[in-house]
Amino acid sequence: MTLPLAGMRVIDFTRLLPGPLATRHLLELGAEVIKVEGPPEQGQDDGTRHMGRTADDIAQDRDSLTFRLLNEGKQLRQLDLREAAGRDAALALARDADVLIEGFRPGVMQRLGLGWDVLHAANPRLVVCAITGYGQQGPWSQRAGHDINYIAMAGVLEQIATSDGDIAVPNFQIGDLLGGTQAALCGVLAALVGALRTGRGRFVDISMAHEVLRHHVLAAATLSATGRVPLPGRDMLSGGAPCYGVYRTADGRHLAVGALELKFWRALCGALDRPRWAHRHWSLGERPGGDEAMRLRTDVAALFASQPLNHWVKLFDTVDCCVTPVLRLDEAHAHPLFT
Repeated sequence: MTLPLAGMRVIDFTRLLPGPLATRHLLELGAEVIKVEGPPEQGQDDGTRHMGRTADDIAQDRDSLTFRLLNEGKQLRQLDLREAAGRDAALALARDADVLIEGFRPGVMQRLGLGWDVLHAANPRLVVCAITGYGQQGPWSQRAGHDINYIAMAGVLEQIATSDGDIAVPNFQIGDLLGGTQAALCGVLAALVGALRTGRGRFVDISMAHEVLRHHVLAAATLSATGRVPLPGRDMLSGGAPCYGVYRTADGRHLAVGALELKFWRALCGALDRPRWAHRHWSLGERPGGDEAMRLRTDVAALFASQPLNHWVKLFDTVDCCVTPVLRLDEAHAHPLFT
C-alpha cells in the first residue's frame, strides 16, 4: 500500500533526539526527509554523530549508531545558514516542501532570515514546527535545558520516587520523546490536514516542558480533587495500592503487577491462594497509600520475595490478571511479543 505521507517533503533542521526521531517517524510514514546540518568544522553538525562512537566506528570513519538509527533513509545536506548562499539554498528547499521542523532557540531562525513570515511568504502552504524546551515566548524561552529539566519543571520527576522520597532518573526520555517527538508529530500531522483543506500552513510551537505538564493529568486530577500533590510511592498508580506496583523476587528480579480492576485482583489472589486478600481492594474502600493498604503491600511483597522470577512467570502465565516480568532491554528484544 502507498504510505500516507508519500509525495510529501520534510526539511529537518533539528539535532539530537526529539526532532530527528519525529522526522524519522514522518519518513516511516512515507515522507521524503532532507536533513540539513551546518559545517562540522564550526561545530554546527548534529552532536549525536559523535555520541557513543565506538572504536570500530572511529576505525571505519562512520557516525555513531545512534545517529545512524535516527537518520537512516534521510537525505543529508550541509548548508551554512550564516552565509547568504546557505540561506538562499534553505529557502529554495522550503519553497518545495510541505513541512519544516527546526530545533533552534527562539529567535534564531528570524536572525538567520528564515523566520515564519519569510517562510510563509515563500510557501503559504508550508507547515513550520519549532521544538524548544520552554516555548517561543515566556520568561524561560531563552533558557537551555534537557529532558531531565523539562520533566523536573513539569512536576513529573518528583513523582518518579519511592515512598522514602528517593528520585529515580528514568532511562527513557519522557520530555524529549513525549513532550518533543510525539507532540511535534501530533501538531505537524494536524497542521498538514489543515493545509491540505485550506492551502495554508501554520506555525506549530512545541514546548517540551509545557507538553509534559499538559499530559500530567492523573496527578493533576488528584491535586484538583484533594488540594494536595500525590505523595510519591503512595498514590494509586505509584505504589500506594497493593494491586498495582513492582515487587522484588527472590533472585533480585522484579514483577510488575497491574491488577487494577477487582476481577484481576481476585484472579491474582486466587492464583496465590490468598482468598482473604481478594476482599481488600481500592474499589472496596481500601484507601491507596493508607496504613492498611501499605501493610497489605508489605505482605504481598514478602510473598513475591519468597520465589525467583521464573516461578511467578510460570504461575501467572495462564492467569488473566495483568502480571508480567520486568524485562531487561535485551530480554524484551528476544521476547516472542516483539519478535
